Amino acid sequence: MHSTLFKIFGFPVHSYGLMMVVGFALGLWRASRISKKRYGIEPDRVYDMALTLLISGIVGSRIVFVLINPDTESWKDMLSVWQGGLSFHGGLISAMVAGAIYARIAKLNYWVCADLFSPSLTIGYACTRIGCFLNGCCYGAPTNLPWGMRFLDEGFLTPPSHPTQLYAVGANILILWALIRLEKLRRKPGFVFVGYVGLYSIYRFLIEFLRSGYTAKLLAFGLTEAQWVSLAAILASAVLMLTVYRNPLKSSQ
Repeated sequence: MHSTLFKIFGFPVHSYGLMMVVGFALGLWRASRISKKRYGIEPDRVYDMALTLLISGIVGSRIVFVLINPDTESWKDMLSVWQGGLSFHGGLISAMVAGAIYARIAKLNYWVCADLFSPSLTIGYACTRIGCFLNGCCYGAPTNLPWGMRFLDEGFLTPPSHPTQLYAVGANILILWALIRLEKLRRKPGFVFVGYVGLYSIYRFLIEFLRSGYTAKLLAFGLTEAQWVSLAAILASAVLMLTVYRNPLKSSQ
């Protein structure tokens, strides 16, 4: 694995942190490129809001990760995000709250903004999972499949295991494709975001079966913490899709 890719003036450049930056830059480029034409939002607003979402998301995801892993994490390492150790659901919730505050101050439609940034979120997530792969974390259960890989974890090599980080990259590329298709449908604001939450949650629920007991902790009834959250999100998304977003907008709207 390559947790440290290279050094600049003696400072290590960590693969996880670098891929997070790459994902943010690509997602920002995508959002700013279409914001005015498709969503009526000026690119300058996109830059400001993206920075708000990034900072709040990292802080929230790190806080939640430390809270749910008290045995292995310490508050003194709170800022060591380049090592990995982020809770996606914690980051998503904190970013949603911060985004709502920003949208209110900037007088923007919150759900339109959520739709705009949803595809960018899949880009950032996919790139960050590449960082996980290079970092050697978030791998899956042992496997006899020919693409099983060994990861260095706390000084020990794992048996050939599922490279679930790469599965995540592939799944999120498919989610990105689906969201681009959803953007072309005429629905009420929030439609793309709700679609993202549902699709991501389905992916996360399934991938956790390969990670449970290895890089994901079981919570109850054989399911991990992320799987329980994903089930709730899948249900909520399905209800919204069948009610609020079932019909296209009328032409008068």
